[in-house]
Amino acid sequence: MYRREDEHIKSSIDWFTIALYLIMVLCGWLSIYGASYQYGSTTSMFDISGRAGMQLVWIGTSIVLGFIILKLDSNLYDILAYYIYIAFILLLIATIFLSTDIRGSRSWLKITDSVQIQPAEFAKFAVALALAKLLSTYNFKLLTPKNLITVAGLILLPMLLIIMQKETGSALVYTVFILMLYREGLPGIILFLGISAIAFFVIGLKYSDTDMGIISTGEFVTIILVILICAALLVSYRQDKVAARNIILGMLALFGIPFLISLLNVDIDFGIISLIALGVLVVYLLALAKKYWSKVYFLTAVFAISSLIFVSSIDYLFSDVMQPHQQMRIKVTLGMEDDLMGAGYNVNQSKIAIGSGGLLGKGYLNGTQTKLKYVPEQDTDFIFCTVGEEQGFAGSVFVLLLFLALILRLFYLAERQKSTFGRVYGYCVACIFLFHVMINIGMVTGLTPVIGIPLPFFSYGGSSLWGFTILLFIFLRIDMARKRR
Repeated sequence: MYRREDEHIKSSIDWFTIALYLIMVLCGWLSIYGASYQYGSTTSMFDISGRAGMQLVWIGTSIVLGFIILKLDSNLYDILAYYIYIAFILLLIATIFLSTDIRGSRSWLKITDSVQIQPAEFAKFAVALALAKLLSTYNFKLLTPKNLITVAGLILLPMLLIIMQKETGSALVYTVFILMLYREGLPGIILFLGISAIAFFVIGLKYSDTDMGIISTGEFVTIILVILICAALLVSYRQDKVAARNIILGMLALFGIPFLISLLNVDIDFGIISLIALGVLVVYLLALAKKYWSKVYFLTAVFAISSLIFVSSIDYLFSDVMQPHQQMRIKVTLGMEDDLMGAGYNVNQSKIAIGSGGLLGKGYLNGTQTKLKYVPEQDTDFIFCTVGEEQGFAGSVFVLLLFLALILRLFYLAERQKSTFGRVYGYCVACIFLFHVMINIGMVTGLTPVIGIPLPFFSYGGSSLWGFTILLFIFLRIDMARKRR
């Protein structure tokens, strides 16, 4: 028999996380008022006709919502996990057909003339619950093909539906669940392959305008990296230092001899040389696979071939799959285009605002860049630039430390869970917050492309605040029940 858990809220709840939540919500509310305030305005920060006043309403309802979640039986989230997931999948499908077009996106459902919700913000906790339910199933083994496909399906289905709503940024959030899967036993090589794909895409695209013979400079550099990675994989997974040495020496010979010949004013197509080098590597790896009957060599050869195919398809993916505005944002981020009055305008103005804050900032409500509305979306996606301008470097560091404390605390709480369900859900929550903070701060500082995701508890919006509150407080409720008999 379980004791009634709702009698022990005060003693079992993690008050440190609650305190962080309340501090960040308060700081977010003040920042929203600072971003929306105009010189000479008589609108009170409590006036619900303004952004800050309306956000205060969302904050109040969020706190009530959090309290209700804490009062519910923690077993409900386990029992209803799949039903909640199905409900939100149906809601995401309905959104595609029922939503109105808002700046090219069809992701908002209209409730009243002044209230709209974005189901994609709420679907995060539904997917997290479903993953926690699946991975906590008795005798569940993640690495079996059937289970891997099921897990991938749970994640990819909402991603696809959100992409169909023209909300690519919100869909990308779901990719962060791979970090949770890594904690639950997913091989590190899969995470490594994902990082490699991103690196190859960036290099292949950024240096696609110059040529190294029949291929671009980006493709040439990527092929060199693939050869070096293959050598490292053999050492890491097979401890075959001899094969790794042969690969490195063979590459030096294949590139060194043509380089010496080129010094004699002989034209050498290093693009062809690199393709030959990769071909020789693949043949060598397949020969080793046959000799030792080891799948490590075979899979390394597959990696080399797949990498070449992926790099060769980058131009198609970028030019034919991505939308023009997405292409421009990526080009601006990679320094391939300036476009300071177009796709790069938001980021450029944001960096000016943050830089103008200096060490201690211009003071609350005294930011000129934000008050004169130079930064678009300054109270939503670009709210951090308001913090940077008004509170300076010190205020920005304070906000980042708050998020760091929250994320580290969530990882700590996840690790202390007695059940797989609680641990998996906790890691999902921590990873979602980590992704949002890294990408949003990266957006406003020009380190990542602008994909339009909010800064948790700071960006204006009821859907965002409610979504993060539900996500967090469900985990706090699960954590409260960890000690039950």
